[in-house]
Amino acid sequence: MKVTYIHHSSFLVETDENYFLFDYFEGELPEFKEDKPLLVFASHRHGDHFSPVIFELAGKHKKTGFVLSDDIWKRRVPEEFLGKTYFTGPGEELELTAPFTGGSGVKIRAFKSTDEGVAFLIETEGKRIYHAGDLNNWVWAGEPEADNKRMSENFHKELEKMKGIHIDVAFMLLDPRQEKDFYLGMDDFMKMVGADVVFPMHFWGDFEVTDRFKALECAKDYKNRIVKIHKKGESFLI
Repeated sequence: MKVTYIHHSSFLVETDENYFLFDYFEGELPEFKEDKPLLVFASHRHGDHFSPVIFELAGKHKKTGFVLSDDIWKRRVPEEFLGKTYFTGPGEELELTAPFTGGSGVKIRAFKSTDEGVAFLIETEGKRIYHAGDLNNWVWAGEPEADNKRMSENFHKELEKMKGIHIDVAFMLLDPRQEKDFYLGMDDFMKMVGADVVFPMHFWGDFEVTDRFKALECAKDYKNRIVKIHKKGESFLI
């Protein structure tokens, strides 16, 4: 499996049979092999996770399909691509086959975000890939304690649904805008669910946030599973 960091929360995952592109709105993309299907995911409608520019990919790559959170309005999808687009909401499951995937097919499960839209859990070719979207423990300094508590409870409720599921590769948030609480969502995820390899995202260009996180006492038992990303376009073989 090859993972390429594009920008912000956008990653390209290449498996033996498929390409999976997550939350793309801008950034340089590598060349795609023509014979390998491309499935494009958008976790919600925010401008840093979704842009109609993704539909331009279908003109460049014939085997392209789209899986969008159902909070994205259908009118934002060009009519000619509606037949290649699947909308999904919290708690829903999809199972896709050719021509939008390779021979093994793809199973997709959506979880309710604590912001907008969904998180995606994908099963294909004997592997599981998780992209959190904006499903995070959004605790903010200065917000009412009751609101922060409710946010944490809602986040933990979604994580409980994933307990016991083995995840091979995950993309999870480390957001420095949360200041001292920037690590809460990642730490909760690693302790309640976990994954073999985890890529931080949504860090707003602060590439050092991973080092700050891995230096925390709470991360000592799993920090070696957290990947340090150094720049846009960096690729990793998993």
